[in-house]
Amino acid sequence: MFRFEQREPWRAQAEQACLSQRLVQPSAYMALSSKIDGPGICGMDHPFKVSAFTNGSVGLTSKVTLACPIIPSIDTWLDEIVKPAAELYFGVQVVDLKAGSYSCRPRNNQRGAKLSEHAFGNALDIMAFVLTDGREVSVVKGWKSGDPREQDFLREAFVGACRYFTTVLAPGSDQFHYDHLHIDLARHDPRGERRICKPIIKFAARIDPDKGRAFAQAKIPQPPAADLPPIDMEEDVPEQDLAAALPGSSAPYVPSTPPRPSVGFLADLPPPAPYRPVQQPLAQTYAPLPLRRPAANEPLALNGLY
Repeated sequence: MFRFEQREPWRAQAEQACLSQRLVQPSAYMALSSKIDGPGICGMDHPFKVSAFTNGSVGLTSKVTLACPIIPSIDTWLDEIVKPAAELYFGVQVVDLKAGSYSCRPRNNQRGAKLSEHAFGNALDIMAFVLTDGREVSVVKGWKSGDPREQDFLREAFVGACRYFTTVLAPGSDQFHYDHLHIDLARHDPRGERRICKPIIKFAARIDPDKGRAFAQAKIPQPPAADLPPIDMEEDVPEQDLAAALPGSSAPYVPSTPPRPSVGFLADLPPPAPYRPVQQPLAQTYAPLPLRRPAANEPLALNGLY
């Protein structure tokens, strides 16, 4: 049944370019493995068995198998977003991830769907972040029902991930991603410029790599949870309202007074929590990307298919 299927040429090209530029090199944490070829078009030419990211500073509770291109993006996201966020909200470091990677399966394990990016080692699912003080920030528990610092930390990681990956899905994006963050480097258009970041949330990110870590230098005080207002929950909006504030967008970047609006920010923030700096009203500053309408016989490519 797989006789006439072929893996998209860009996948092998991306792997080869990553290796030739030495973006990932074998180490104690990155073991180059033998080619994975099948079943069907699943697999990758140069898989890496990964036991830790960022040169060993962020470990994994279990090893993952990834293709070369996504590894540098994960390292950069951890270094520039996740680590500073852990220091900002908890005053400690991230030491481990609970994550899953390669799996030859259709999207969301739905029979008849397109193959997931996991089938090509081009995606990572993060279920939890483990901190040096022993705290485990679980996505399924922390996104909506965790204490305010956990909710803000997870949103910081989510919004920041939209800088580095072409697909980022979190709880609220669909029924399949209620318990993890999904990140991948799928190509949603021929040039690989279109990006998907769901759900749209009301959140002003405090970590900005362009400004050198965080807007506020001091650690966040930790008042009793009862004194903090609830976090705004995500809202469903049409796909065409996704902001074009991501790398690869043709929309111009308009500087704003910190904190800068997060991806898809649609309204002013509520009054800030006691530990947050005074926030200025934020406005939508990016034009939406044009939406290509699918043909009548073409299955929809969104609504949680990863």
